[in-house]
Amino acid sequence: MRSYQSRAAWLALLACGCATAAEPLQPEQFTVETLPPRSPHWVYIVDDAFSNEIDARVRLFDGDSYRHLGQIDAGFSPGVTLSPDGTTAAVVTTYFARGGHGARTDVVEFTATATLELSAEIVLPPKHAQAPPSYFNLAYSSDGRFLYVAYITPAMSFGVLDPVNRKVLGEIDTAGCALVIASGGNRVSSLCDSGRLLTVTLDDQGLEASRALSDVFFDADRDPVFVQGVPTDTGYAFLSFLGQVHEVDFSGPQPVIHPPWSLLSPAEQGHWRPGGAQVAAIHRRLGRLYVPMHRGGEGSHKAGGTEIWVFDLGTHRRIARWPLKPLRFGPAIAVQVSQDAAPVLFAAAENAEVAVFDALTGRLRHVEKHLGETPWFFMNP
Repeated sequence: MRSYQSRAAWLALLACGCATAAEPLQPEQFTVETLPPRSPHWVYIVDDAFSNEIDARVRLFDGDSYRHLGQIDAGFSPGVTLSPDGTTAAVVTTYFARGGHGARTDVVEFTATATLELSAEIVLPPKHAQAPPSYFNLAYSSDGRFLYVAYITPAMSFGVLDPVNRKVLGEIDTAGCALVIASGGNRVSSLCDSGRLLTVTLDDQGLEASRALSDVFFDADRDPVFVQGVPTDTGYAFLSFLGQVHEVDFSGPQPVIHPPWSLLSPAEQGHWRPGGAQVAAIHRRLGRLYVPMHRGGEGSHKAGGTEIWVFDLGTHRRIARWPLKPLRFGPAIAVQVSQDAAPVLFAAAENAEVAVFDALTGRLRHVEKHLGETPWFFMNP
């Protein structure tokens, strides 16, 4: 009864005009802020979440203050890269007119890294490779003149884009070889299931000038490599499922393949393996290789590491083992390391946590929750 009386009294008050009108709300003014000076410990984390596949994000995180600095919207199954000068983030992605279905639009979107503001785009043919994040879904030439995007329809090819004038220059068929490994100002290599590399050299207009196949450097049936290569001073290192390290020099006209070496001692072979989504990181000046390792066997290549092993690239010797279980972290499915004199190592766990370690000692500095379900780390060149 009391509720009815209260309602009647309120209606009577409105009818007589006795209620005082509230002050109108002032419109909120949106502005764009400029980020503080770029830090070598900032990391871009691609959050290609299974829980919301059409709405991936690229999150910018500060490994010193442990603050979220912002994010870039990334659509469905994106590929991400940074321009050679670090001023632009490029995202290749797909949008559907009705969320998860409808007319498909593939696009490369450019974001200024100083403000995280969308600055331009290039619309693509609807065929960009909707693959897990890696360095090789989308890549700039070393001089920033070309941008390459991997295509899968399921036929393999790649698009050549002009990122300055924002247009598509052409498409190169790769005869079944996949992804875009950029080198120099005009070369693109792709991984072939034969265990070779196909390298296409472009002319000044972005058209094919020549192509060549490398020698076989891995056996795709007996010991395939992870396609997530790790940048070195002269190219990339590719880890195999069984723990072989294949270093490839991409600095010349054609790739030069170095003899492989093993992460494992004879006693460890068959028991320990690398695994995860981003399987290694290299501090190039120090010559240190960081690899999440786990006890596993056939089919365990996606398992995260229960330890992080540290190697000297010059001697191929393991110099440290960092168990993660005592830290109540892990298994680690992705790692990245900063390139400065006081480096930090970022590691992502299967439960969407990201840890920040001292990359020289392995000391755990911080654990941040809820940063990415299927993460991949990018850092400024």
